[in-house]
Amino acid sequence: MSEALLSYRSPGRVNLIGDHTDYTGGLVLPMAIDRYTTISGIRTPSTIRLRSQNEPEPVEFELPISAPEKVTPSWGRYVAGVAAEMQNRARGFEGEISCTIPIGAGLSSSAALEVATALALGDTSTPVERAKLCQRAEFRSVGVPCGIMDQLTVTSGIRDHALLIDCHELTILPVQLPNDVKVVVQFIAERKLSSSGYAERVTQCNAAEEIIGPLRLANLSSLAKIADKTIFRRARHVVSENQRVRDFAAMLRTGDLKSAGKLMIESHNSLDQD
Repeated sequence: MSEALLSYRSPGRVNLIGDHTDYTGGLVLPMAIDRYTTISGIRTPSTIRLRSQNEPEPVEFELPISAPEKVTPSWGRYVAGVAAEMQNRARGFEGEISCTIPIGAGLSSSAALEVATALALGDTSTPVERAKLCQRAEFRSVGVPCGIMDQLTVTSGIRDHALLIDCHELTILPVQLPNDVKVVVQFIAERKLSSSGYAERVTQCNAAEEIIGPLRLANLSSLAKIADKTIFRRARHVVSENQRVRDFAAMLRTGDLKSAGKLMIESHNSLDQD
């Protein structure tokens, strides 16, 4: 009897509002999109062997794996990181990866790969626990100190809903989009967190928290204690962005799209200036 063909699919995501807030335990409002990473194949005893339609070289390694950051080719480190975090729960798998998410477009193709990999390797944990596993895997395998927004959105997306996520409490509140709202995503330029200044911004926000405490609990008046202008701006963005996320979610619920649009512009201006 031939092996049963298995298939696992995870979506990409777009963040409506709430940028550079997740790694400080703040609020975000992302949603899953109708573009996916799919892993299809068969079980193996202890070998991971995956080909990707978007990459010239396959990845192959044996379980268990202890040094995912050394796996080649480099794209396979995302797969290896998940396997390493799953430890003896990971099961062997051989198959192919297909992806309709534009790579490097800021739509969380890496998180989708991580989550699909976890499912393919046999993870049966809750969506929140799976998201935490995949977040750890990304930091361990490629060194990106990412927040948990991407993985939580990928594991928990609901059709026609945004997700109001508290990245400290790890609570998820679905927010239904008004019936006349369509979300259009334009891919402008390739982006990689590992080379985008992301880690530097994380460090700057950490520096702000050493001065005034958790940014998720701060208000604008408390920022006066921060002398460094760059760190002040980074903190100001996080504090003001958390409030914008709260207000934006409320405006979606009431259908006040004009005010929501103004908030989105404010958010983009804050990202540019702060």
